[in-house]
Amino acid sequence: MNSGPALRAATLAIIVCLGAACDFLPGRPTAATREVLPSQVMAFDVLYQRNCAGCHGANGRLGAARPLNDPVYLALVSADRLRTIVGEGVPGTSMPAFRASAGGDLTDPQIDALVKGMLAHWARPEAVAGATLPPYEGPRESGGARERGAAVFASACARCHGPQGRGGPTVGSIVDPPYLALVSDQSLRTMVIAGRPDLGKPDWREDIPGRPLTPQQISDLVAWLAGHRQPVPGRREG
Repeated sequence: MNSGPALRAATLAIIVCLGAACDFLPGRPTAATREVLPSQVMAFDVLYQRNCAGCHGANGRLGAARPLNDPVYLALVSADRLRTIVGEGVPGTSMPAFRASAGGDLTDPQIDALVKGMLAHWARPEAVAGATLPPYEGPRESGGARERGAAVFASACARCHGPQGRGGPTVGSIVDPPYLALVSDQSLRTMVIAGRPDLGKPDWREDIPGRPLTPQQISDLVAWLAGHRQPVPGRREG
């Protein structure tokens, strides 16, 4: 009687059973408790806490950087632009690049999860209902922009920031060289349009009560603010 096939089958069955039993060994991690590789994390709350909360605040506010939990900001900036900011960073500022191909740690799907999570948690279209948002990006400085910007500042900003922007009764300087060295012209423009709700800075609709700033006024004001920036030793301008 040839017992070879039966023996092989029995041996195979024993191996399969032993392999299955290994999954139930004491101390062996289950599928739910096995550590996930950093590149496999897709949960928004985990990604945000690991990569964004240190600068933008635990709930998107009250951090050193501008709030992301701001519906006006999220209405102003397109999802594609947000992906670019997160992935590529903002050269010349404290905002780093997070995309792996740009020197960061995140994959493109993780960046997409971050952006979708911000919009899902914090966007509120009704915050700008009935308003015409100014363009996110503005033209480069043109002749006379800084002079016109000084007039805009006097009417829209001086009551809080002081006549020359060096600080007023309630807020500090907006032309402080270290501050201007850390922000781009686009960051200044975004602040003028979206405000800083965490700091009590109104958006473009309320700088002059009852009279929203026009796109031209916003561009002129940014040109005036940026005109106070001083060269940073060792930094390539361009």
